Amino acid sequence: MSAREILADFPAGGPRGSWPAEERAAQLTASGTPATVRMDLPNDRFIVVPAGEQR
Repeated sequence: MSAREILADFPAGGPRGSWPAEERAAQLTASGTPATVRMDLPNDRFIVVPAGEQR
């Protein structure tokens, strides 16, 4: 597995109706750093990575 840049990470078990990873990705994208959210299953967390980055 190649190294990847993680811009932010959040636990998967957040409060119902809360989408902090998606909100952070939107903030980064709005500020000029295109970002997307991926699920890190082995670590049970959502990660925000640069948009277009492959696993």
